[in-house]
Amino acid sequence: MDAPGAPAARPLRAWQNAALERYFDPGREDPRDFLVTATPGAGKTTFALALARRLLDSRRVDRVVVVAPTDHLRTQWAEAAHRAGIELDPTMSNAVGPVRPDVRGYVTTYAQVAGHPMLHRARSTAKKSLVIMDEIHHAGDGLSWGDAVLEAFDDARRRLSLTGTPFRTKADERIPFVRYVEDDAPDAEGGLRSVADYTYGYREALADGVVRPVVFAAYTGTSRWRNSAGEVVAASLTDATTKSVEALAWRTALDPRGDWVPHVVAAMDERLNHLREHGMHDAGGLVLASDQDDARAYAKIVQRVTGEKPVLILSDDPKASQKITDFAEGDQRFAVCVRMVSEGVDVPRAACLAWMTSYRTPLFFAQAVGRVVRARRRGESATVFLPAVRPLLALAAELESDRDHVVAPPPSGEALDPGELDPLPPPEREPGAAGEYEALEAQAEFAHVLHGGRAVTAGGAGPAGPLSEDEEDFLGLPGLLSPEQTAALLAQRDAEIRKRTAAPRAADEEDGAAAPGPAPEEPDEAVWHTAALLRKEIHGLVGRVAAGRQLPHASVYAKVRAAVPGPPSASAGVDVLRRRRDHLLSLV
Repeated sequence: MDAPGAPAARPLRAWQNAALERYFDPGREDPRDFLVTATPGAGKTTFALALARRLLDSRRVDRVVVVAPTDHLRTQWAEAAHRAGIELDPTMSNAVGPVRPDVRGYVTTYAQVAGHPMLHRARSTAKKSLVIMDEIHHAGDGLSWGDAVLEAFDDARRRLSLTGTPFRTKADERIPFVRYVEDDAPDAEGGLRSVADYTYGYREALADGVVRPVVFAAYTGTSRWRNSAGEVVAASLTDATTKSVEALAWRTALDPRGDWVPHVVAAMDERLNHLREHGMHDAGGLVLASDQDDARAYAKIVQRVTGEKPVLILSDDPKASQKITDFAEGDQRFAVCVRMVSEGVDVPRAACLAWMTSYRTPLFFAQAVGRVVRARRRGESATVFLPAVRPLLALAAELESDRDHVVAPPPSGEALDPGELDPLPPPEREPGAAGEYEALEAQAEFAHVLHGGRAVTAGGAGPAGPLSEDEEDFLGLPGLLSPEQTAALLAQRDAEIRKRTAAPRAADEEDGAAAPGPAPEEPDEAVWHTAALLRKEIHGLVGRVAAGRQLPHASVYAKVRAAVPGPPSASAGVDVLRRRRDHLLSLV
């Protein structure tokens, strides 16, 4: 049931050891529930699996159930568990009953739990179980996912909840299995604040070298649009007079037909070149779009500006999960996506993020920025390119602060609810006006790099005053760039970038980058993966036997189960599946 000959677990980080000590503290009551808040990129998965390993070894639990937000994260969890010597099946559906005997547990999603909570209740109570709820903020009491999580796991022996961001909530929207206290913040309005059993914030992670320092590169520019009255309006992203004007200027800047997006793509391309020339040879960039139409348009812009075809990752693409894996392990420079890589997805080589979306909630901002801050070695830094609008600059300035976030869990399904992301509202149509809002053009211009609310331009620090030595090291690429040099690097080629984007090149008809070769087969393959391959092979052999003997598929399956007794293939272990495969081979 555990991975035979699994590689030795890598040493735990100091915070992970400290959290384990807190969990097993003999002076505390043996915890049934435990909440860990750790900044994105800190290693929550590694901590959770180390805890699971200790509980399994001490026989305090016999099964591990992981609940993740998305299907892609199911595979990521199973692969990480395999490396930790724990076999978890990420392929189990609600159509399958019992957990296979040759695995320690399984990985599911919040949507699957909501689809059949009593099934997951039966699985998690059939044996002493540890239920790990990844990004627990997706489960809100009173909403469908929260109700299902409570129903499914209320009787589980132990529960571990993980989140990358602490959260506030209203009294009637509590998340199951989380402790709360009265929120005494000035803007709390009588709400509740979650209480973590262990917290590891961005500041601590940065000091420990667990995450990279982030440079926020803000780009301004003038946007022009036609309003519902037919008038042409122009406004700067930086100097917008009202929130409504700022929203329209922001929306116009993100229009793929303007010049703002290509300009920022070119600037990110320059930054990736610099990173690759100075020690981070595989640095990659993520372009985050608001919707799939914009993502497709941005992918064409990336190819036109850089000459390289990016990886396009869309949720309705059946190959989306594999594309994420290939990009994470490959050498391609750009990936364009909507929300597929915003939470939990591990792409350690991603060092640049282009924020080309209208989403502006603290939770989504922190999760998305978390995709580019995972440190691999000292000396790396991350750069986030964003519109110079007040909501995003405020989020960037506050990123390092330990603060609570308001989280509204999605009501159902795999995708996040758009309301949770707080996109820009649609332009209002004036009463009696015949026309509608129409984006005309948008220009881009480098504004400044931001750290802790301070703006640093190519000529020096902004009005907040000069930066300290520590802040200079934080903002620049340590040992190579000062803040002013970082700003100058992003500003010096603005004119050249404008020329590049004003005369678009024809996109290559061929793929710009070679397709990644097949990953080398691991000598110690995960049990769940072996079982999936065997089931696929059995299905093909059944088809051949049925065609050759002119029998219905169901009849052949029944004969195979009679010859090799055991549960249905979906629940059968690897040994049973191998014997059935061999039996079918003898009939072909």
